[in-house]
Amino acid sequence: MSETKAAGSGPARLDAALLTLVGVMVLGGMMSYLDATIVNVGISTLGGEFHAPLATIEWVTTGYLLAVALAIPLAGWAVVRFGAKRMWLLGLTVFLIGSTLCAFAWNSESLIAFRVVQGLGGGMVDPIMMTVVAGAAGPARIGRVMGLVSVPITLGPVVGPIVGGLLLDNFSWQWMFLVNIPFALAAIVLAARVLPADPPPSGAPVPLDALGVALLSPGFAAIVFALSQAGGHGFGSPEVIIGLAVGIVLFAGYAVHALRTTGTPLLNLRLFASKGFSASVTTMFLLGGGLFSLLFLLPLYYQQVHGHSVLESGLLLAPLGLGTLIGMPVAGNLADRIGARRLVPSGALLIGAGALVFTGSDAGTSQIALTAAQLAAGFGMGLVGAPTMGSVYKTVPGDAVAGATGAVFILNQIGASLGIAVVALILQGGGSRTTPTADTFTDAFWWPVAAAVVVFVAGLLLPGKPRPEPAADAEPAADTEPVSDHA
Repeated sequence: MSETKAAGSGPARLDAALLTLVGVMVLGGMMSYLDATIVNVGISTLGGEFHAPLATIEWVTTGYLLAVALAIPLAGWAVVRFGAKRMWLLGLTVFLIGSTLCAFAWNSESLIAFRVVQGLGGGMVDPIMMTVVAGAAGPARIGRVMGLVSVPITLGPVVGPIVGGLLLDNFSWQWMFLVNIPFALAAIVLAARVLPADPPPSGAPVPLDALGVALLSPGFAAIVFALSQAGGHGFGSPEVIIGLAVGIVLFAGYAVHALRTTGTPLLNLRLFASKGFSASVTTMFLLGGGLFSLLFLLPLYYQQVHGHSVLESGLLLAPLGLGTLIGMPVAGNLADRIGARRLVPSGALLIGAGALVFTGSDAGTSQIALTAAQLAAGFGMGLVGAPTMGSVYKTVPGDAVAGATGAVFILNQIGASLGIAVVALILQGGGSRTTPTADTFTDAFWWPVAAAVVVFVAGLLLPGKPRPEPAADAEPAADTEPVSDHA
């Protein structure tokens, strides 16, 4: 696909082949985000079906998250070693098998095991999706393409509770997993037809960084596990302290190994020497914390402060998703024209303003005001997400795209887990109560406000307005602007 355009003609257009590729990848990528939040809504239902206590059934979610944490660091290496198309189809197939097995689980233990299988597939799917579309888009179109492909990352978790509520209100629990099957099959068939064939290997195969895998994947999983437990047990509980300690030690060991190895590390930490890349992944870390903390808080807030049902509280999340759905493509288009540095701080202000409304709300607050606040926050997330993802791929060389994607997803997932853990602990008054009150909700909504403030600052370090591209057959002008405005 050619990105050539005449000088002054505007950004390279998104041709039909690229849009088709993006559509097929989004279909596959949407499933894992939808499924994660669909199942979260149904945890209490699953506990009743299998007569399992909450401490056991919550591993249906925790096991999935840990499997995702194990798979994400390996995805980048696997794409380079075996090819993007092969690994994409493998990830979708594993996710399909896991979904099917979950629907036929006979007890809580079997369901947890099958969710681990599902998580291994889901953990491969999303990083590969980003790697493929970034390579196909190229620097000139990356902002607009990220505006489209980032939709499942932010919209999936919003739509999931709504879909989960509808399924559980009308069908048996098995449909939380059976709903994935037709979409997974369609994604596999379309990917087999649309994705370009993997090129033949050139040179020696890229060896697996075995020591890196042994340090990074378990370290990531240990931190995600600790944070998933912190919301219910507090950061001072033994399982949280041990999990964080193990994770930090393994991460530190990986850092020493990655900076000293003469081979190809699983994740190249030297990418963080770039100010733009560091700012981008920091923003994605905070966006994960802000988005998922809101997705955790809002349904509980509507149920316990306003007295709505599970389905009603899910439907009341729709404005957040609608704002994001509008903001993502708008921001993606603007990012290729004016750069991320203007868009991301603007989006952060909208997120902070939207969350700020909830810090002063109570049972008598008008739903119109709350809906407007969610629309503003959702639109702000769109302004932050797409330009930031585009900036990641504008600040790294082409051969580092797969590794950069792994870094983004690792930090985004840790941010999400940390955000949920913090707001869950705030809701419990630091562990002093089991039922949240209106006051603790007010306190908890300050967390996304604080995250938005830091995103605002980090956004000022992102790349600025891209330079105009010269005509393909023209010599560069003497006064050509630098790639981005870093001043």
